[in-house]
Amino acid sequence: MHIDSIRNGLVIDHISAGKGMKIYELLGLGALDCTVAIIKNSSSRKMGKKDIIKIDAEIDVDIDILGYVDPGITVNVIKNGELVEKKAVTLPETLTNVIQCKNPRCITSTEQELKHVFKLTDRENRVYRCLYCETKATE
Repeated sequence: MHIDSIRNGLVIDHISAGKGMKIYELLGLGALDCTVAIIKNSSSRKMGKKDIIKIDAEIDVDIDILGYVDPGITVNVIKNGELVEKKAVTLPETLTNVIQCKNPRCITSTEQELKHVFKLTDRENRVYRCLYCETKATE
């Protein structure tokens, strides 16, 4: 299989195998009017298998979403066919409007204009809790 290189855009690399489509959906990449390639289960010496997303446009992506889904991801910025920046992604301390609180008694259930904010409460176990009601986030 041959996937062309990109001239200007992003390569989201080192995505754990199987998580590429979730990132595609959460970032809203389907709405873009440019070429987006999703490579699933690509061979990797470091990971065994991995997913890769190539975006042939200079866009801003929400690093918090990437860190929440898979904190081992790297984002490569490509300009004029050359790698100009490599960003490492980590677990974000807060998530805003990435996930929603499932607690029906949470204020975010009744106050629709409130942002859904979650705080990282346990880095080791990747536990996020709602800022308003302390409910644990579930994927």
